[in-house]
Amino acid sequence: MEDKLLAFKRLLDIMDDLRINCPWDKKQTLESLRHLTIEETYELTDAIIDKNMNELEGEIGDLFLHMVFYCKIGEEKGSFDIKSVLNRICDKLIYRHPHIYKNIEVKTEEEVKSNWEKLKLKEGKKSVLEGVPKSLPSIIKAQRIQEKAKGIGFEWENKIDVWKKVNEEIDELKKEVNSNSKIDRIEEEFGDVLFSLINYARFIGINAENALAKSNKKFINRFTKMEELLVLDKLNIENVNLEIMDKYWIKAKKMEKQT
Repeated sequence: MEDKLLAFKRLLDIMDDLRINCPWDKKQTLESLRHLTIEETYELTDAIIDKNMNELEGEIGDLFLHMVFYCKIGEEKGSFDIKSVLNRICDKLIYRHPHIYKNIEVKTEEEVKSNWEKLKLKEGKKSVLEGVPKSLPSIIKAQRIQEKAKGIGFEWENKIDVWKKVNEEIDELKKEVNSNSKIDRIEEEFGDVLFSLINYARFIGINAENALAKSNKKFINRFTKMEELLVLDKLNIENVNLEIMDKYWIKAKKMEKQT
């Protein structure tokens, strides 16, 4: 434990030095760091999807730096510091885990989540959904909305009913498309299809965001392999038709399965 505390102290000391002596670090504000933190977070998620533990270690360090940076700025403003931030999260974790720190018994993960949401309401939140960040990417936001609603019992009973809802939403989308409805109506129904699919993903134990991220990665890998194969055969992708591209796509897909 002592070596871990020393490593954390080292980061805090470096942050102090940078804030005093580095021209770039001295200029940073909460607002100027925001977009950089978002970028670092996505780099972290890329490392997780790639299962690259070396990259993951580095990206976690980058995020640690950002959190320490925010605490340093908060300290300078007299608003908060690293001590108050860490104590606050510790207090929250103890309060929201009465099954660990008090005499509350739970048997399942779902009971833990349900208690968590109920305790948050007792903290003064007006809605179960209040804690869902407005700027979350839409797929993650849909998942969080559904999870929070489930936490207080607002949930489908089984995956069969959820799949029926998916088909119902697809039928409604088809109806609007076939009727040449206004784009706003079609967009609304398309959104309902996505929302219901994300809901179904939860019921079968799949994280929709991770699933789509992996599909994106798979498409990129196959597409770039297709481009490489075309180049090897001295073909320019801009000058070949869909039939030829599809032929090389299938070849790239077969090569992928062999690795």
